[in-house]
Amino acid sequence: MNRYPRDFRGHGPGGCDPKWPDDAAIAVQFVVNYEEGGENCVLHGDAASEAFLSEIVGAQPWPGQRHWNMESIYEYGARAGFWRLHRLFTSADIPVTVYGVATALARAPEQVAAMAEAGWEIASHGLKWIDYKDHSPEDERADMVRAIELHEAVTGSRPRGWYTGRCSANTVDLAAQEGGFAWCADAYADDLPYWHEAEGCDPLLIIPYTLDANDMRFAIPAGFNSGDPFFTYLKDSFDVLYEEGKQGAPKMLNIGLHCRLVGRPGRLAALARFIDYVKSHDKVWTPRRIDIAEHWAKTHPHVPFERPSRMAKKTFIERFGGVFEHSPWIAERAHAGELAPANDSAAGLHGALCAVFRTASEAEKLGVLTAHPDLAGKLAAAKRLTAESTAEQASAGLDALTDSEKATFTRLNDEYTNKFGFPFIIAVKGLTKDQILAAFTERVSNDRDTEFATACAQVERIALLRLKDMLPS
Repeated sequence: MNRYPRDFRGHGPGGCDPKWPDDAAIAVQFVVNYEEGGENCVLHGDAASEAFLSEIVGAQPWPGQRHWNMESIYEYGARAGFWRLHRLFTSADIPVTVYGVATALARAPEQVAAMAEAGWEIASHGLKWIDYKDHSPEDERADMVRAIELHEAVTGSRPRGWYTGRCSANTVDLAAQEGGFAWCADAYADDLPYWHEAEGCDPLLIIPYTLDANDMRFAIPAGFNSGDPFFTYLKDSFDVLYEEGKQGAPKMLNIGLHCRLVGRPGRLAALARFIDYVKSHDKVWTPRRIDIAEHWAKTHPHVPFERPSRMAKKTFIERFGGVFEHSPWIAERAHAGELAPANDSAAGLHGALCAVFRTASEAEKLGVLTAHPDLAGKLAAAKRLTAESTAEQASAGLDALTDSEKATFTRLNDEYTNKFGFPFIIAVKGLTKDQILAAFTERVSNDRDTEFATACAQVERIALLRLKDMLPS
């Protein structure tokens, strides 16, 4: 099967009401990344020095050498920046989630004690703050196991959340397979949590992280060059999401922080202003990520269902072969094409089936049209309609016509079929007998090309209505 794994649908056009506690309009979640002492450094057994997220924009790794300036910038985060952030958040009575690199936490006993005393969640940021894109799944899994063991030894409990950051395509599945995490943040795909299904294990809750509302942009070109743009960006993000929440669609605002970056005095002032701004609003929830995870698992537990994109061919055709009347070849071709999570909804699967129908030959399309029964015709009288057609015609009262109405339908059916070579097709759901007769009378006067196109469009509409009855919204 040709299957595309990326999910472009997410919570769908209707979104998802997170039902935040106390009817909050927004959840504002602060993350403090604790990486100092876990970065690339030859002292840590790495091949070169660190080159990422520091005051030295454009830095390059120094193979086999210590980069003293880089090391001291990271040391600032542990020695000064962390404590500045600790004072700010504890005085504001806002708990945070720490992304703690295990080897960095092991080198920071006083900071770890302060995190615990403040009631902060200490999640795992991996064994070392290094890039995993070229690691094998086995090596990455081994580092994950070592990170959990060291984290538990240093903090007293295993981490319930995971964020690698510089991850691979295997990271999220590895976190799911590990089995002990309540959440993972290695995705930036949404403003709300969602469930990730990995083969052979329980679903894992993804609480997406952020790279835009993140002080890392102080350390990259075209990022924040002072506190004011940082504050403005956070405020604008808050304002948009807060308004969405008041309109009935609450979201989550993630804010990513680093001790060595926003822990500098000139930047911390902007963060402090933003915290004051947040606290000036009501209906704001400022949770740790574990609080979000526990709320989501209780309020929006994972609900499994048989996804069309994962069905075997036989099951798929049995389930959807009748969506286009007596034309299972459409489902067969759709199954052989590229299906993805976006095709697991009624609208999504409809798109895949319609693409097959629209690219079919004229003769094949005509075969689909002629497979449809007459409205209130002989097949209906003989009770030989498909279950779908029977229910659809009954919904419009076509199974309870007067003798006069039956005669009118018979006359129109004969006139229409003789003229066009296929039966009159209309999606009757939601229509009355009078509306159907009016459309019948109008369309029988069309030219064949117009009516062929109209009939095909009605076939597609019938298919969509059937799928909406078959698949969850």
